[in-house]
Amino acid sequence: MDNASSIHIWVYRGIFLGVAAFVILIQLLPLDTLPPSIPPPDVLPVLTFAWVLRRPEYVPIALIALIFLLADLFFMRPPGLWAALIVMGSEVLRSRGLAFREMPFIFEWALVAAVIAAITLANQVALAITVSQAPGLGPSLIQMVLTILLYPAAAIATRILFKVRRPTPGELSARRVRM
Repeated sequence: MDNASSIHIWVYRGIFLGVAAFVILIQLLPLDTLPPSIPPPDVLPVLTFAWVLRRPEYVPIALIALIFLLADLFFMRPPGLWAALIVMGSEVLRSRGLAFREMPFIFEWALVAAVIAAITLANQVALAITVSQAPGLGPSLIQMVLTILLYPAAAIATRILFKVRRPTPGELSARRVRM
């Protein structure tokens, strides 16, 4: 691996870490004194999934696990549960990323929607089994739907703002393997 591509990958990993820290900070700020009437969409998973589907080498498993474990601690969720589910969901998407490179965006969106639905329901089941304090099923489903609806905006932001695009078929990866 040459030095330029290695630096390029680490720069984008740093950008992703900075964006994730910014999203967490915004969610922690007390911008409103009243509780929201509807739960807001979860921005961090859709950004992560958009990056994983476009450039999986920019978001390694360890970085995803670290970011979401810290998010679990900051948001006072059961430590590691949501992080583990996001890691599993991102690995499902990473394994299918090449297949969706040539397909229309609607199929990518459907796959991400299925993954978000699966991890949301798995989270609710795990919290119910352990008799942990959890938001009700209704607010979780509303947040899930809003998160799924946010995915196209996250994909556009990933492409336009951060210049993270899918590799072209003849492009070489950092390991000098055709993608």
